[in-house]
Amino acid sequence: MTIDIPHRATPSAGSRATDRPGDTSPFALGLLLRRAHWRVAGVMTEALRPLGIELRHFAVLLVLVDRGPTVQRDLAAATGSDKAGIMRVVDDLERMGLAVRKAVPGDRRVRAVEITPRGVELFDAAHVAAEPLAERLVADLGPGEREQLTGLLTRFAHPVEGQA
Repeated sequence: MTIDIPHRATPSAGSRATDRPGDTSPFALGLLLRRAHWRVAGVMTEALRPLGIELRHFAVLLVLVDRGPTVQRDLAAATGSDKAGIMRVVDDLERMGLAVRKAVPGDRRVRAVEITPRGVELFDAAHVAAEPLAERLVADLGPGEREQLTGLLTRFAHPVEGQA
């Protein structure tokens, strides 16, 4: 396989990706978001570990609390998982008594996943466990910066229709 490389393949001075503060490359924003994601995921994993779940389990519980019973295909799309991955997570949640699969009326082949009362209880406990750790994440931000960061990331992650 041959790769077509544009004629001018050398970036302008200072625009090569470095993954360090001050990176001005076209990749800088993505690299910063990746690094921020890793940092937050590490802290949230720490909060969830004593509860016996992982971030992938919490992500599915979040969708179920937000949307109610949801078919696995939609859970996969909502969590960025694939079919096999979401099946493993739902299997785990069922084994732990946090979710159940129920038949969808009118389609015997499709099952909806529903959170159990125990799942809701654990979901709420996760929030309590995560709160002090989440505060630690933003401890170095100045007055108003947490809200500013949250606002900017919200606009970035949820663009207005037609502006994506």
